[in-house]
Amino acid sequence: MLTIDLSGKKAFIAGIGDDRGFGWAIAKALHAAGAEIVAGTWVPMVGMFTTALKGGKFDQSRLQPDGSMLDFSSIYPLDASYDSPEEVPQEVRENKRYKDVVGYTIKEVAQRIAEEHGAIDFFVHSLANAPEVQKPLLKTSRNGYLAAVSSSSYSFVSLVAHLAPAMRRGGSVVNLSYLASERVIPGYGGGMSSAKAALESDTRTLAYEMGREYGVRVNSISAGAYGSRAAKAIGFIEQMIEYSARNSPLKQSIEASDVGNAALFLCSDLSAAITGEVLHVDCGMHAMGMSVVEAE
Repeated sequence: MLTIDLSGKKAFIAGIGDDRGFGWAIAKALHAAGAEIVAGTWVPMVGMFTTALKGGKFDQSRLQPDGSMLDFSSIYPLDASYDSPEEVPQEVRENKRYKDVVGYTIKEVAQRIAEEHGAIDFFVHSLANAPEVQKPLLKTSRNGYLAAVSSSSYSFVSLVAHLAPAMRRGGSVVNLSYLASERVIPGYGGGMSSAKAALESDTRTLAYEMGREYGVRVNSISAGAYGSRAAKAIGFIEQMIEYSARNSPLKQSIEASDVGNAALFLCSDLSAAITGEVLHVDCGMHAMGMSVVEAE
């Protein structure tokens, strides 16, 4: 029987803000295999997340199959829209959710991880944001489009670049994409489809660059529709889930744990020869060319 043992390994997962999203599911899967988990949480949410965690709100979700509890060795405030402190606008610095928080840019978080945790083995990018996601692409502003690409795809490039010197050879990097990168999903707007397409393209390029220079693999998981907190911003996520469940080859929707298990595989030695790949975890929805017409 094949087993995955990540004992002694360290993972940084950027984009955990509650116990509903893919970031949490991936953290839980890696932790169950023995990895130490370091989390990055969006600045406006870090207070609520840590308070809920300490207050026991997530205790049921933290429970592992062996009876242990998912634990985070560190939780860093992170705003991946900014590479360094100099880039943070004054109005953001003075915002009540930011003014008492320090060290939340990509450069600062990467430095703190290296100083406080040393080398890491895995990096998981579970970040996406588009302020105009409910607008059609034709009505998306330049600022809205660039914000989507900045937060959802360039943040991956920047985080990989800043974390690379602290990553051990043989390590693994994983990001989260969606089918809108390659197929039209009406209503998934604001530049998010473009951002996901860029993310997958960058996955291939970074697989080459990170592999040659650092001996680290880079892959993407194209996850199926799932009702996370972030996905609710789209506005019709429940319809997307229902459509996928009705039309996918497996005739069901995904669970967050499906993505967690896929990420565990991509971080393990079982995938040692896999890099530059986009792995669809969507019950086969990506393979469909038309919807299923069911007999009445």
